[in-house]
Amino acid sequence: MKKWISAMFAIFALLLLAAAGCGGTGSVVTIEDPDREITTITFFGNKYEPENVEVIEEIISGFMEENPDIRISYESLKGTEYYDALEKRMKAGKGDDVFMVNHDILLELEGQVADLSGLRTITGFTERMLDQMEENGKIFWVPTTVSAFGLYCNMDLLEEHGQKVPENLGEWEAVCSYFAGRGILPVIANNDISLKTLAIGRSFFRAYQEGRQAEIFEQINDGEAALSEYLYSGFTVAEEFIQKGYVDKAKALATKKTSEDLQEFILGESPFMLTGAWASGRVREMNPDFEFQVYPLPVLDDGALLVINPDTRLSVNAGSEHLGAAMKFVEYFTAPENIQKFADQQSSFSPLIRGVPSSEPEIQPLYSCYAEGRTVIGTDALLNLPIWELTAGASQKLLSGEPLGAVMEWLDRQAGEDERS
Repeated sequence: MKKWISAMFAIFALLLLAAAGCGGTGSVVTIEDPDREITTITFFGNKYEPENVEVIEEIISGFMEENPDIRISYESLKGTEYYDALEKRMKAGKGDDVFMVNHDILLELEGQVADLSGLRTITGFTERMLDQMEENGKIFWVPTTVSAFGLYCNMDLLEEHGQKVPENLGEWEAVCSYFAGRGILPVIANNDISLKTLAIGRSFFRAYQEGRQAEIFEQINDGEAALSEYLYSGFTVAEEFIQKGYVDKAKALATKKTSEDLQEFILGESPFMLTGAWASGRVREMNPDFEFQVYPLPVLDDGALLVINPDTRLSVNAGSEHLGAAMKFVEYFTAPENIQKFADQQSSFSPLIRGVPSSEPEIQPLYSCYAEGRTVIGTDALLNLPIWELTAGASQKLLSGEPLGAVMEWLDRQAGEDERS
């Protein structure tokens, strides 16, 4: 499904409102400079939900008001369709001026994205974000949010059964065992981000805490270490949850992320759901008849963690005919007031030094873990493999009933093919 935003329509609507507010007859007189040259740039993204499009439209309209000689057209596609379309457009030389990217697609677009290190807003990003963004002194993308992946908890159901929110893996397994023993599915999972974020978080947490992630990723990049060597421990837990019936493997395999899983969760029949914390606003608007909150992932023997990603990343087409205008728009989008507006709407963290946490009440339990640095980056830029895609494939194979050993062998074969390509 495609959605187009006409920024000029937004300005026209503002003119109508202004005319009505002044008590006039409702007629609008538009005075344009016939000698002014108008530049139109295209913006392609994967944010298609009405609430997301609304805030993007607001930012675009603000930019247009400040830059009347630049028009912006926004187009969006959903999910994997978006990245397929983006790659095809770029390969055909018909790429948009500005587009949204993720870690995996950037590996395919090497040499086709412009250096953004000259943007005035770059100095406002946190050191951790800059470590992800910088590559040999250049910056090819900028994040507008920091997304988090957490454990949704049905607080009413837990209380009804005398159970508490788990704070470590042992406690989580005990609560899941309790509900499974009573014929209640403990964990709602989807076929993409649920199990892989659990696995990535548990597998790499110690490396991040010890500051060894760069060393480990370099070994994987150079083929000196296998990806499965580090992901095995996390996927062992994922397999255990499947085998013990804490996750319904057939149902999860057919469940789409942050859509069908949310529909199932609001029925109130399961105590937990594994998915992106950014969907908390959507869940609230679905009016569940129970209280819920999103907590850090209790996947460690001695505690919980957050898997985070620099998210809704913006890049500029290096071959754009309107490079200056495109750069100007990205700089505007990453201004503190717009970053904060976008992060709030996304129920996410701000990537900026002075960013204020989202006020969404359901995700408040995530903040202490984030502030304490108990985090793992799901798609670390230091890893030159499409880990988001590879771990999604591994999760789906586990849900299909394949044994862990065979799945890990598949993972390494796929990683090897990507390194050689």
